[in-house]
Amino acid sequence: MAKRGRPIHGWIAIDKPLGLTSTQVVGRVRRCLDAAKVGHGGTLDPLASGVLPIALGEATKTVSLVMDGAKTYRWRVTWGEQRNTDDAEGLVTATSDHRPTAAAIEAALPAFVGDICQMPPAFSALKIDGRRAYDLARADLPVVLAPRQVHIEHLALLEATADSADFEVSCGKGTYIRALARDLALALGTVGYVTALRRTRCGPFGQAQSISLDKLEEFGHSAAAANFVLPVETALDDIPALALTEDEARRLQSGQSLSISRLALFRDLPTHAAGLTLRAMAGGRLVALARIDGDEIRSVRVLNL
Repeated sequence: MAKRGRPIHGWIAIDKPLGLTSTQVVGRVRRCLDAAKVGHGGTLDPLASGVLPIALGEATKTVSLVMDGAKTYRWRVTWGEQRNTDDAEGLVTATSDHRPTAAAIEAALPAFVGDICQMPPAFSALKIDGRRAYDLARADLPVVLAPRQVHIEHLALLEATADSADFEVSCGKGTYIRALARDLALALGTVGYVTALRRTRCGPFGQAQSISLDKLEEFGHSAAAANFVLPVETALDDIPALALTEDEARRLQSGQSLSISRLALFRDLPTHAAGLTLRAMAGGRLVALARIDGDEIRSVRVLNL
């Protein structure tokens, strides 16, 4: 049976509104563009808004690279209540009358920058024996998660009021802002939960490149909608490019390896970079993601563009 939809390849950055799951956004983009294959590069909860990269066609093969990239969020924590979900959706489990000052907040932030240990929220999509943690939590079953190391590149206080504070954070893969808010509140001698969360950057995608779902659906299947589709390579800006001849590209795409020492005779190529991922290009066309393995270059993902 022929695959339904059009073969569209590239990325489109959606400014996700509140109230929708990432999967719902994927469905609406698929219907709007009549795209055959669609995925997303980094989940946003329904209570979060902001940049949600959507992969189309062959771009779905590069999703993991976007999900592994750095992200930037603006978020608000409200002091005085702890929720079982660590956000506004949950039930109150503890309260505190203590309210931290802006000076106290500023003094606490350095402890949360760099590589830190974080316990994921019980209401998360992590799997425990094949079941999602949030499914266990909703059923009042035990949720046993292991702490994990995450990286916080930058954390800044933007504004503080008596009952809440706004922050901006740039962080690495696997960081839970809800857990960060929870732990920061405890470090300040109080409790708190996230009441607003917006992602302003996800890997190479920022707000300036994003389009709202409503605007995209206004364009529908018109040529104007296609103007917002970015090249597959947009997600690969940080990956070194390797120029190949058409013959070399065909060999790599067919599963054959290329000799790195032989290639290095004719072009500038690192000869001691085991495990390095490369963007294999032929005539300006992306043909594969490849990796250096000893004296060979092997394809990791073949792209048909």
